[in-house]
Amino acid sequence: MAFDTMVLKPARMAGVFALSLAITAGAAVLPGGMAMNARAQEGPASVADLSARLIDSVVNISTSQTVGGDDRNVPRPQLPEGSPFQEFFDEFFDQQPEGGPPRSRQVQSLGSGFVIDAEGIIITNNHVIEDADEVSVNFNDGTKIEAEIIGRDQKTDIAVLRIDPGDKELKAVSFGDSETARVGDWVLAIGNPFGLGGTVTLGIVSAIGRDINSGPYDNFIQTDAAINRGNSGGPLFNMQGEVIGINTAIISPSGGSIGIGFSVPAELARNVIDQLIEFGETRRGWLGVRIQTVTDEIAESLGMDRADGALVAGVIKGGPVDDGSIEPGDVIIEFNGRPIATTRELPRIVADTPVGQEVDVVVIRKGERKTVKVTLGRLEDSEELAMAPDATDDEDQAADMPATIEMFGMTLAELDETVREAQDIDESVERGVVVMDVAPDSAAAEKGIQPGETIVEIAQEVVSTPQEVVEAIDKLEADDRRNALLMLAAKTGELRFVTIRID
Repeated sequence: MAFDTMVLKPARMAGVFALSLAITAGAAVLPGGMAMNARAQEGPASVADLSARLIDSVVNISTSQTVGGDDRNVPRPQLPEGSPFQEFFDEFFDQQPEGGPPRSRQVQSLGSGFVIDAEGIIITNNHVIEDADEVSVNFNDGTKIEAEIIGRDQKTDIAVLRIDPGDKELKAVSFGDSETARVGDWVLAIGNPFGLGGTVTLGIVSAIGRDINSGPYDNFIQTDAAINRGNSGGPLFNMQGEVIGINTAIISPSGGSIGIGFSVPAELARNVIDQLIEFGETRRGWLGVRIQTVTDEIAESLGMDRADGALVAGVIKGGPVDDGSIEPGDVIIEFNGRPIATTRELPRIVADTPVGQEVDVVVIRKGERKTVKVTLGRLEDSEELAMAPDATDDEDQAADMPATIEMFGMTLAELDETVREAQDIDESVERGVVVMDVAPDSAAAEKGIQPGETIVEIAQEVVSTPQEVVEAIDKLEADDRRNALLMLAAKTGELRFVTIRID
């Protein structure tokens, strides 16, 4: 993922070895001239004892993978005489049959991990061991032991390995409470950057709750402790020697540390790890709703004081709440006793709740607070139910089209079989008012409304004819409302909400 010239990179090492300098900084004076106390200015006097206690619990992960054997025929290129690339190509093509596919070869990569159980349980990142043919765990004293992958999770980038330690005594570390970590707390990272095993770096918690768009459950700890390629899967310790994060990614223009690293918090990792150890897979809770962000305009349309919660844009047929307990248009503001401040919090909290558990869900429905009880399903068993069917190519427009009206740049018509066939609207869209056309630069176009979408509700009231749309808007204007909340169904039946300014 690109951030201008900066690139978000997994902190895994492959191929090239290099040295990296960790930058430390301190400030003697606060803004305004207020002197800092000596403890805050200097930081920890030393982390030598802490490092010595923890370093043998951190391991290097080495993997090998067979690549190549491509069945494509690659001809030797014809280069001008004296070309500086001639030697390179001669060497490359002489290593394989003339005109034939490249020979398979072994590719090795390096990462980090840590021991959480003296019986031989090792934690690392999924991307460190993904697609590996062989995985080895290398200890600080030089011991090397082959490892077995017992479970991995792509969504949180966590993997669990098991080794047979034999006579070797392993030193396990424990997880701490990442939820109590504060911005500015000192943290320690130990890992295998650029293949330089047993490397210790010191920094602080730079931010918490970071969403870097790497997965559905992003909630990273950001740190300026130096994390480089090869640090992936290594632990982030607090000053008590407890693991509060698993180092996973960095933002860097060059691949080296610039002081922006990210760790999976222990709060998120522990439940995933427990499930991988017990079942070899994750078993996440599933609510069975499609959600979208509550914007200020949507909050105003719903009569909410502020834009909190997650707006239910649709309910998955056959899902846990397909019984009417939760409805499209509800705003979920609390789940199982935990407040939902933003949309992205809900999937993470639901996934972390045991499958089959009955929970209380607090929603705002048509301006009123309501508590409903829901029994969670299992996400992995039900992901296909959440997928909308693919839209097919539009068919020829029917000649016999019904009467239409225009509003906010939309040409609207009642949904009947003629319109359904012309716009290729799925049977799951049972009623509503179809958007036949959208004028460029109109209010509807600005909101991304597309021809073929169907207006199902306005201000949480069902509409079935163009005239009902006019009446609904007139009523909102009479009530001195500035925005109209529209529930739209795509051609495939998937729902979403938009607001249109009406004043």
